[in-house]
Amino acid sequence: MTALSDRVPYVASIDRPKLALPNGKRVAVWIIVNVEEWRIERAMPRTVLSPPMGKPLLPDVPNWSWHEYGMRSGFWRQFKAITDRGLPATLALNANVCRSYTRVADAARDAGWEFMGHGFLQQPMHSLDDQSGEIARAVEVISNYWGKSPRSWESPGLTETEETLDCLRKNGIEYVADWVIDDLPQDIDTPHGTITTIPYSVEMNDIPVFALQNHPSVEFFNRGRDQFDRLFAESEDNVRVMAISIHPYITGVPHRIRYLEELLDYIAGYDTTVFMSASEIGDWYRAEMGRLSGRG
Repeated sequence: MTALSDRVPYVASIDRPKLALPNGKRVAVWIIVNVEEWRIERAMPRTVLSPPMGKPLLPDVPNWSWHEYGMRSGFWRQFKAITDRGLPATLALNANVCRSYTRVADAARDAGWEFMGHGFLQQPMHSLDDQSGEIARAVEVISNYWGKSPRSWESPGLTETEETLDCLRKNGIEYVADWVIDDLPQDIDTPHGTITTIPYSVEMNDIPVFALQNHPSVEFFNRGRDQFDRLFAESEDNVRVMAISIHPYITGVPHRIRYLEELLDYIAGYDTTVFMSASEIGDWYRAEMGRLSGRG
C-alpha cells in the first residue's frame, strides 16, 4: 500500500526554483484566524481545566466557556488588531459558524477576509463516516453565505486520512494548509487535479505556544519576530512564506492581545513584506511556476 507521504515527494528547500513576489517583495505573510464551533453536548476538542477528580463530565461548562469567550470577546480584539492595520486575513471557519456565530462571519465577510474551509464542526476528519459528503456540505454552506465557493481548506487539527486530499479536490478545493512541510507551496496530484499546499505552521501558532507549551504571553511576539527575521534573511536567496495562526480564545484574551499587535507592527515595518490571503499565495505560486516552465 502506498503511504500518504509518498504523494508529497521530497524536495530539499535549497533545490526549490527561485521565485519572485510582486513588486520586489521578499516575504509573504498570511494571518489565519481560526473560528470554530464546539458543541457543549460533546467532549471538548481541547481543555484548559482538568476534570474534577479526573473524571470527565458532560456538559463541560468551564472548557466550553473558555472557547466561547473567544467567540464573544477574543475575536473582536483580533479583528480590531488586523483591520486597524488594514491587513488582509484568512478566516478558517467551521462552516456552521456561518449559522451559529453569524455576527463573527458577517464582520469577516464585510472586511473582505478570505473564507477558508475548516470542516463543518470542530472534529477530526478521521471521525467522519462520509468525508466527501461532509466536505461538500461545508463548501455548500460557506458558498451560500459568502457568495463564492471556498478555494482553500485547513482540516480541523490538520487531520487527514488517505482519502482527504482527493475528497477536497473533488469538491473544488485548490489549496490546503494541512501539510507543514516547507516555507514554499508544493503541488500534490489527485485524480481530480492538482491541490497545492500553502505553508502553515504548528509552532507559529498560538495553541502550541500557550495551550501546550505554556509559555508566558510575550513568547508569541518573541517567536514571531525570530521566525520572521530568519525567513527575511533567507529571502535574499529565495522568497519565503510565513504563517501566523491564531485562535480567538487564545491570543484574543486581554493579557496576550498586545503581543499579537506588536508582532503585526514589527512585520509590517518591513517594506519588503506583503500580507496575502491563502488563495492569493496559491495563485501567485501557480503563476510563478507557470512562468518558470514557460506556460505563463
